[in-house]
Amino acid sequence: MRLHLITVGEPRLAYARAGWDEYALRLKHYHKLQVTRVSGSTPQKESQAILRAAGRAPLVALDPRGRQFGSPELSAFIDAQGLAGTGELAFAVGGPDGHSDELRAAAHILWSLGALTLPHDLAMVVLAEALYRAGTISRGEPYHR
Repeated sequence: MRLHLITVGEPRLAYARAGWDEYALRLKHYHKLQVTRVSGSTPQKESQAILRAAGRAPLVALDPRGRQFGSPELSAFIDAQGLAGTGELAFAVGGPDGHSDELRAAAHILWSLGALTLPHDLAMVVLAEALYRAGTISRGEPYHR
């Protein structure tokens, strides 16, 4: 399955760039990976760019109002999408002000990384690591203990 990671901007802080690069590289062992960086001056413009980038792929929008997944549940969700014939899933990390109501309504699912508010750069790293961990779970590899 192809995972399309759509982010507003790219990680600016050194630790976040390093973390993103590391987990994106690891993730390529489990899925075809596409990364799209969009920009915009408002959540509405960012969301329009995200929706264009996602195209027809089911969109998983990271949002604090969303469903929380444990790692095994995330792995099962991605596997189920693949078994259902979904060839691509798009994951969207909004800008610092979050997603617009339009994007939330268009999303296939809203996914919350938890009750904590994470800095934008860190949310991108957590997304990449969570998807990598889900891939290792699907393959029965020992990364997830």
